[in-house]
Amino acid sequence: MSAMAPDELGKRLQTDDDVLVLDIRHEEDFDDWHIPASVNVDVYDELTTEPDAAKDDLSELPDEKEIVTVCAEGVVSQTATDVLDELGYDATTLTDGMSGWSRVHRHAPVSVDLDGTLVQVARPGKGCLSHVLISEGEAAVFDPSHYLAEYEAVIDDHDAELVAVLDTHAHADHVSGGHELAARHDVPYYLHPKDALAVETAPIEDGDTVQIGAVEIEVIHTPGHSEGSVSFDLEGKALLTGDTLFHESVGRVELGVEAGIEDSDVEANAATLYESLQRLLERPDDAVVLPAHDPGSPEPPVTATLGEVRAGNEDLGRDREAFIRELADDIPDHPPNFERVKRTNVGQESVPADELADLELGPNNCAAE
Repeated sequence: MSAMAPDELGKRLQTDDDVLVLDIRHEEDFDDWHIPASVNVDVYDELTTEPDAAKDDLSELPDEKEIVTVCAEGVVSQTATDVLDELGYDATTLTDGMSGWSRVHRHAPVSVDLDGTLVQVARPGKGCLSHVLISEGEAAVFDPSHYLAEYEAVIDDHDAELVAVLDTHAHADHVSGGHELAARHDVPYYLHPKDALAVETAPIEDGDTVQIGAVEIEVIHTPGHSEGSVSFDLEGKALLTGDTLFHESVGRVELGVEAGIEDSDVEANAATLYESLQRLLERPDDAVVLPAHDPGSPEPPVTATLGEVRAGNEDLGRDREAFIRELADDIPDHPPNFERVKRTNVGQESVPADELADLELGPNNCAAE
């Protein structure tokens, strides 16, 4: 079996133009979520029933590039690779398919004027952004995925010691590794009490500060996306806004309600989010806004100043009534399995480790559209 690891594909896509990613899933699945620059030839049914019937469609592919076939889990795409081999193509299969792609992480430093180093860790398959702060030999991790080795490697590279793990909120699209990472290193796990319903945490409230080396982190309670959402202000230089404020959108307001873990309603959450955003807009225009997600397939570092976000984000230009109406009335598709993911992140459900990948499989849909 000829196969390519997801990490290797990620590196090849960054540096080479001689790879063609062929997604053989159904067109609607491809439209929902796919690897950037991949092409879709919907021959999934043919490959599962009569592989030779897919040859006509697959024979139209260019032959000057190596073809990497993709499906959901890397099973049917192996049949595609076999058919392409018969047709004379240079083909290989992406190990574990889109599930494998979801595990890929990349990182890069963020250019920000702090007495330390801020590293952004991007997970392109989920559109997730995490951050690692290193200052005077101490490190803090913000919004980690459950792939903990990615963050430990960054900390080791900087010869630092982890002293704190912080989540901006209880996420709805992926399972947080925050509690486990903190427990593994016996350090505090910070999450606002409104989101820490059944998980042991070091509670944080509006106005609290956390010191990491020479850098002071201010907690800003910014509810609306979730009742316990917070943003972190790193000395006016950087704003880690979680799912409250994205560069081109804002957080959606119904996920906690529909997951059955909030007593509020959508309109009330939208009004709360509006007020939270006004608080963030009081911060310096040159502060670098670092959300917990990017709607595409992020290549770190993904950054914008608050002034740039203010100018380009249409949601921030709406008055209060229009803002509430827009967020309450236009509900986009939910993140896959968001109810179980939310319950897991607030401590109400425990998901076996071998089920986490399937639970998270699918696109990120935490931004209002």
